[in-house]
Amino acid sequence: MIVDTNVSLGCWPFRHLPAADPPALVRALEQHGVTEAWVGSFEGLLHKDLAGVNARLAEACRRHGGGRLVPFGSVNPRFPDWEEDLRRCAEDHRMPGVRVHPNYHGYPLGDPAFAKLLDLAAQRKLVVQIVARMEDERTQHPLVRVPPVDVRPLPDLVARRAGLR
Repeated sequence: MIVDTNVSLGCWPFRHLPAADPPALVRALEQHGVTEAWVGSFEGLLHKDLAGVNARLAEACRRHGGGRLVPFGSVNPRFPDWEEDLRRCAEDHRMPGVRVHPNYHGYPLGDPAFAKLLDLAAQRKLVVQIVARMEDERTQHPLVRVPPVDVRPLPDLVARRAGLR
């Protein structure tokens, strides 16, 4: 059994990627022997309507994945009503976890809102995937430079939350 925990659906905004649509992605995963893929959405980096992003992701995984695609929703603790986005991921879409992009969403891991996200995710037993870097800085578009996430606060945040996944 091979589980790929770093898969994204959709179009990367800065260059064409093969297997951007769900059927092509499933074929590529099958060809490489991947039996399960934890899938986020590239839309989750830049779109403001994360509820819509997550609903489309859940539907695409359900429709095309055949159980192989496991959706991980996007949550931005700086957005209004982000707690509802987290609730929808867990309850409505039955996602086992969420994926966060602190650098694209503009907050450090030391942000109190991020700590609250970890607390609520732990209560719901959700996996939290922290994306530290989407693309090497040397290949980023010059108008969209995104530094990697400073992960130094992470060990302390995790140590203070029993049951955090």
